[in-house]
Amino acid sequence: MLKKSTLAIAVLASSFSAVSFADPVVVQSAIPYAADARIAQNIRNECTKLGSQFAEFTQEFGKKFKVDVQLAGTIDTAAKGRVLQMEITEAVSMGNAFMGHNKYSAARGTLYENGKKVAEFEARRQSMGGAFAGYKGSCSVLGRTMKAMGKDVAQWLQAPNDKALLGDM
Repeated sequence: MLKKSTLAIAVLASSFSAVSFADPVVVQSAIPYAADARIAQNIRNECTKLGSQFAEFTQEFGKKFKVDVQLAGTIDTAAKGRVLQMEITEAVSMGNAFMGHNKYSAARGTLYENGKKVAEFEARRQSMGGAFAGYKGSCSVLGRTMKAMGKDVAQWLQAPNDKALLGDM
């Protein structure tokens, strides 16, 4: 009898996790800068991985929050299923390892389901570099903001509410 109940619990548990991951969210593998983005040229030239970091962190934290985030080279917001269109709107790098870092980045996104808008968000995260900031470069600290925003977005995807302000907004 114990084995039947154990099996039933295992089947039930797997069905719940399957439901959580049933509807994947497709995200572009490298989040682009918005056309109206306020990003200094030196950041664009030197911190070339911010967009891919943002997407990868969203996917990584999606697993933690039981949201299946799938990365794609391109996305189509009119496609069947769930598609999250995101863009980086700001990346500011003030200070340095000697004076102290003061960095922030911002993004916005819109979630579509079967081509129809479901919800949108704005996100912003700032960082002073964390532990051992004096040994980190500016792009590394901006990467920390992408990681925090990726976590915010993944958590939002659990129950997306429209006009959400995520992170340090």
